[in-house]
Amino acid sequence: MPSKVNVDVEGRTLGLSNLEKVLYPETGTTKGEIIQYYTHAASVLLPHLRDRPVTRKRWPNGVDEANFFEKNAPRGTPDWVRTAELPSPGSTKDRETVVYVMADDLPTIVWLANLAVLELHVPQWTVDADGAATNPDRLVVDLDPGEPANVIQCCQVALLLGELFDEAGLPSYPKTSGSKGMQMYVPLDGSATDDEVSAYARGLAQRLEREHPKLIISRMERAARGGKVFIDWSQNNAAKTTVAPYSVRGRARPTVSTPVTWDEVEHGARSAAKKRLPLQFDIDDVLARIGEDGDLLEPMLDEAHPLPDLS
Repeated sequence: MPSKVNVDVEGRTLGLSNLEKVLYPETGTTKGEIIQYYTHAASVLLPHLRDRPVTRKRWPNGVDEANFFEKNAPRGTPDWVRTAELPSPGSTKDRETVVYVMADDLPTIVWLANLAVLELHVPQWTVDADGAATNPDRLVVDLDPGEPANVIQCCQVALLLGELFDEAGLPSYPKTSGSKGMQMYVPLDGSATDDEVSAYARGLAQRLEREHPKLIISRMERAARGGKVFIDWSQNNAAKTTVAPYSVRGRARPTVSTPVTWDEVEHGARSAAKKRLPLQFDIDDVLARIGEDGDLLEPMLDEAHPLPDLS
């Protein structure tokens, strides 16, 4: 594979460099292979990025070396890349605004991957036609296991949460985080604020903590999480982001945040702890799943539900 090539991506000429650079030493996965993954996954990835400002996590020298988060569009951003300037309350760099990249098309995805952007993180809200942030159009809960708990316990908690959402008349959609845990989405109609969505998710987490105190914790203190699954309801805060569906993760292997079926969650909840835990998917696994099943989260894109009254 040549070190640098010019390619045409939907009418945009992109210079791709260092394609042979190994970004995942354990598997030998190269930057070229990551670009190839994102190119083939774009059809299912892009709908989940559309109109959402993207926070990127980059590993220029591979996952064994230093990484950094990037919110502002980097110097040298092509003029054809869509951006959105948004307020940045509480910025650690004292910025009043941030110019975010809006990854709405394949050329932008390929350009980002060429910068060794492995992870794509997005908020639960979108940017409207006037360039302003909207109310959240989805609720998210992050299931974070504290060792020795793992994804098996996350599956058990996901089933419990799924039952509560079912009782409330809300569809819920699970996915792996691509790391240790899982996330669940509920599509909303945008009538509730992020504070209201956070309060609703927190109430569900607290209820399940009361009912299953040996399995679940809703409090953020890390020291109290051992052997339990933390239901992180705070991901609904407008200032926070969650790894996007189909994003690669910067782990030892090129794992992916992967939508899964409820049958797979039920099977995972009954699994025994083995050398390879259930619901662990890498880039090759995910491309095969897309080829067979398409986007398991696609139904969510056409749904919108009001936030119920928790009481």
